[in-house]
Amino acid sequence: MPSPLSWFEDIFKMSFRKMLERIVAVGIVLGSAYTLWNFFVIVGNCESPIVVVLSGSMEPGYYRGDILFLTNYDKIPELGDIVVYQMRKDDIPIVHRVIAVQKKGADDFAVLTKGDNNEVDDRAIYRDKLWLTKKEIVGRVRASIPYLGMATIILTENQYVKFTVLGIAIVLILVTRGKEES
Repeated sequence: MPSPLSWFEDIFKMSFRKMLERIVAVGIVLGSAYTLWNFFVIVGNCESPIVVVLSGSMEPGYYRGDILFLTNYDKIPELGDIVVYQMRKDDIPIVHRVIAVQKKGADDFAVLTKGDNNEVDDRAIYRDKLWLTKKEIVGRVRASIPYLGMATIILTENQYVKFTVLGIAIVLILVTRGKEES
């Protein structure tokens, strides 16, 4: 098995063309991920169609690390629906259950939410508001995959792990493809 030092030697020995091929391959992978994200945005009519549960406030229904798939069609949320809301664009989205609904017209509404594992409703989070309106609702939960988002949480919370994984991935992309052609 070659040593990690020989991997770097292989990278530096690569021709400009081969290095460019590797960079284009990485660009294609990133472009595919971006396209897939935009597909979910369009299909779900939602700016953030996939979110990861970051806390235990919705246990036992959803646990930290669960991935949630959202839609945001113009239907008024119903009592018991699980919604994701965000008070400002730079805030972290919150996943909680609708515990009260006020219908204000054909397509206008206000909702009150609460985490299943919380003692009180979310009014303290709403910032001087008593109810959430349509503009704060990111989407409604339609499906989930348990614990698959833990990788995202680990990479987000630990910078050393993030950069180590990224570095290893880049080296493996550059080296393994180079070895196949030798």
